[in-house]
Amino acid sequence: MTPTKTIRDLYEKFVTELELRWDGEGDVRLDVEGDTEHEPNIPMVGPFNMIRPNRIQIIGPPEQKHLKSLGEPGHQNCLESLFSTQPAAIIFTDNLSPTSDCAALAKKTRTALIKTAQPDYRIISHLLAHFSKLSNESILLHGVFMEVLGKGVLLTGMPAAGKRELALELVSRGHRLVADDATEFMRLDQQTLNGRCPPVLQDFLEVRGLGVLNIRAMFGNSAIKPKKVSHLIIDLQPLEQISHKIDRLHGNQSNSDILGVTVPKTTIPVAPGRNLAIQVETAVRQHLLHIEGYDAADDFTRRQREHIDHPHD
Repeated sequence: MTPTKTIRDLYEKFVTELELRWDGEGDVRLDVEGDTEHEPNIPMVGPFNMIRPNRIQIIGPPEQKHLKSLGEPGHQNCLESLFSTQPAAIIFTDNLSPTSDCAALAKKTRTALIKTAQPDYRIISHLLAHFSKLSNESILLHGVFMEVLGKGVLLTGMPAAGKRELALELVSRGHRLVADDATEFMRLDQQTLNGRCPPVLQDFLEVRGLGVLNIRAMFGNSAIKPKKVSHLIIDLQPLEQISHKIDRLHGNQSNSDILGVTVPKTTIPVAPGRNLAIQVETAVRQHLLHIEGYDAADDFTRRQREHIDHPHD
């Protein structure tokens, strides 16, 4: 199913089927489960609710009647509280229209207002079904999925690149195996992928020369992680094939798109004598610093520039 990343995407997808009419200025990002890091349980869509505000608030005849019953001050206060929750959109059903003060607040906050002739129950059930399908999309990817320093890392690369040997060394260093050879990734929302091991492969890692190993039996329960959110892809490639592409300051950084979710990717050169386990741990630490807003290459460049500009300071 095509991802709906903004309210405009959602509107264009269902404009004919649900008889939608655009009546607002917003085009905010639409995460299927809201901000999963800070507010993981935000309802996606439902009738107007100020106790657990929906990302998409539906106002039908009962909600409109309630708002009018509040009187002028109460109505205004309720609207201000509604927009303070920063909904992705407000949909008026059953041929209802927003009041003038509601439209003014929507314009001020750039919140999307949408109208439809369809009844409220049909809009809610249709959108809930849509988001349920989105959240259940999955894909099977080749590679070894690990938990390294608390982050989900997918090890990919050409055959015989040493992914499983690297995974075994990482497990021996205290990291955890999620899946070998095939990992099932499911999109939880527009920014989050969750990876798990198919049951038939659970606990096992195949290493050339050693055969199939039961990691749980060898290293204990703590060496296995049933599932993990994906944070980073580390791609192992022969040094001679990518040496001309490596940025000496920033390394080889890019992004991969999996089910519409952008996942950072670091390509690590494979060559005799290179300690890949340490490089993977370092790549994860570097990723953590990037999340916090620090970039060593930029810091290094700034320091050199300051030294050139002020050589005697």
